[in-house]
Amino acid sequence: MATVINLEEIKSILKNIDIIAAMEEGFIQYSNGNTVVPPVGELLFEKPKGDAHIKYGYIKNDDYYVIKVASGFYDNVKLGIASSQGLMLLFDQKTGVPKAILLDEGHLTDIRTAAAGALAARYFAPKKIKAIGIIGTGIQAKLQLQYLQKHTPCSSVWVWGRNKENVKKFVQELGTDFNIQIAESPSEIAKNCNLIVTTTPSEIALLKAEDIQVGTHITAVGSDTEHKQELESELLKKADIVIADSIPQSKSRGEIYKAVSDGKISENTVIELGTAVQDLKLQRTKDSQITIVDLTGVAVQDIMITKAVYNGYLKNK
Repeated sequence: MATVINLEEIKSILKNIDIIAAMEEGFIQYSNGNTVVPPVGELLFEKPKGDAHIKYGYIKNDDYYVIKVASGFYDNVKLGIASSQGLMLLFDQKTGVPKAILLDEGHLTDIRTAAAGALAARYFAPKKIKAIGIIGTGIQAKLQLQYLQKHTPCSSVWVWGRNKENVKKFVQELGTDFNIQIAESPSEIAKNCNLIVTTTPSEIALLKAEDIQVGTHITAVGSDTEHKQELESELLKKADIVIADSIPQSKSRGEIYKAVSDGKISENTVIELGTAVQDLKLQRTKDSQITIVDLTGVAVQDIMITKAVYNGYLKNK
């Protein structure tokens, strides 16, 4: 009988796990060719607007394999329900026996994404951060800001969102820990911040190349389908370093996919995150560089966080 681990227990276990370190190890394993990660399964919905992703795979010669189903339904807030939903399934890699069902309600996807953002900033953000810019006001926006404090702390924050009420709520919830300014536009974010995280499901570019300061780092989180785009393709052409969490996935989704499709960059110039964290020469070397990390979400992240939670559960028992 598979063990069922509910959300509250998952949150308790996470307190004792270094998720950023787990993400780093996962990306290294992935880029070094030590994983089996098939293409993403995807369902797109129109009424209401939403998407569901099925990501799965395993690390070679490991104990488990993982299947993750996660969705984002953006009108859920009107129903008082979180936009992120989902669960994780963990199986014995040698026998196929189900070992655990993690009823995380999308929480583990949110956490592993935020941890990946923190990892990206650790290696590519400028040494001196003037202010952090957050584009978006949902749960991922909040988690990205909080996780950034682990390696790239900065209390000066600018935030922009389409819905002014959501912006006010964002400030109310996080304002006691940060000095938050509300921007009137994404371009105002760019003018005041040299570390920017984009976290929206936008299908229209929000950040323009002309707005970005020299030395800015951008972590793009929201564009995880072929239709979404938060960064103008010209902006990726302007960047000194462009990083993909997964080069194979960047050929069908995300900011890199859009920029290559628009003829602004060549896919041959893109570096994979797991490769870059192992080589100082591939990381930021000057504060004047513009760097972009495009996070489309890779199954190895789900494998690493699911394993960590399950092992934590076994340890507690």
